[in-house]
Amino acid sequence: MNNSQSIQSEIKRFLKFFFQELKPQGKWLTPFNIITIPIIIVGLIILYFRFTEGLGSVTNLSQKYPWGFWIGFDVVTGVAFAGGAYIITFVVYVMRVEKYHSIVRVTVLNGLLAYIFYAGALVLDLGKPWNIINPIIGNSFGYNSVLFLVSWHFLLYMIAEFIEFSPVIAEWAKFEKLRKILNSLTLATVIFGITLSTLHQSGLGALFLMAKPKIHPLWYTEFIPILFLVSSIFAGLSMIIFEGTISHKVFKKLIDPKHHHSFNEIIFGLAKGAAISMFVYYFFKALIFVHGKHWDLLNDFWGGWFLLEVIGLVLIPCFMFAYSVRNKSLGIIRVASILSLIGIILNRLNISVITFNWNVVDKYIPSWQEIVVTLMVISCELWVFRWIVTRMPVFEKNKNY
Repeated sequence: MNNSQSIQSEIKRFLKFFFQELKPQGKWLTPFNIITIPIIIVGLIILYFRFTEGLGSVTNLSQKYPWGFWIGFDVVTGVAFAGGAYIITFVVYVMRVEKYHSIVRVTVLNGLLAYIFYAGALVLDLGKPWNIINPIIGNSFGYNSVLFLVSWHFLLYMIAEFIEFSPVIAEWAKFEKLRKILNSLTLATVIFGITLSTLHQSGLGALFLMAKPKIHPLWYTEFIPILFLVSSIFAGLSMIIFEGTISHKVFKKLIDPKHHHSFNEIIFGLAKGAAISMFVYYFFKALIFVHGKHWDLLNDFWGGWFLLEVIGLVLIPCFMFAYSVRNKSLGIIRVASILSLIGIILNRLNISVITFNWNVVDKYIPSWQEIVVTLMVISCELWVFRWIVTRMPVFEKNKNY
């Protein structure tokens, strides 16, 4: 058999294998399916009207508020939640801390899916979706614009994460030679991906630097890019704790019993990292606040709202993480991770939506259709995640990944 015939044979084998894997597994009437299937169906119906009748038919966006809930949550917040991928790959492959090696695959998968679905949701927000190519090629924006840089960072990082995860796909498809080749690219890809992550996490914040007259002074600062980068660290770590806790219950049968025990120690390490990064973030926020002499801005509603975010959802979870690590309390860590994630959501929405045009009478409030479509995007991501982890060796340990 020559090389051409061998390749054709492998392709036929893979296609047959792939279509077999597409067959549903397990029960259909599960709580997850019962909740998500109607959301996805309603979301698709809404998208039909969105693409046939325009954004105005399903959203409350306007010339004053061109960026709404889809940008504020799906992109600006969702990308922060995906920060765990670049942190864990840096710790494992660059710092050589093998303790976290067992969660690399699932963390990279979560990051990859987050970028595909949340960054992909940009298409929904564009009046003319085919114009999504414009920032990438520099058309109308120019090569010196922040949007041009962020677009390329997004695109290249999604490719980098796919390469990082590709050995798992090759192993699942039984392409052993290809898996070895892809494994050899891991370290270089990780370094490239980490570099891109630091750039685009801060680049998202840089998008708001030109909006100084529109964002409330308590949230606007020239250091938004640095704050976005630092907050993506504890956002990513908190998401790993949150998702990992759920995954270890839902996919218990797929995980090595030894890994269940080691995961508790991993959580304590992640909590320590989250506490440190949250303290650094809080220190920056306090320094910016004092330097800006914003004391008089604390006397109204926005001042209380700011304190709720900074004290209630940053400083308190920070101390909870630190206390729980010292006293080995998994329960407190899990609560702290949830509070931390809520804090990230609130901060990103405050900057992009809530305090944007804060002094305008007609405030933007997302429509129910916008919220349902966001829930649809999340549901679709969870469906793809479940399909992958139940078929590919994502949770398995020591596979030379």
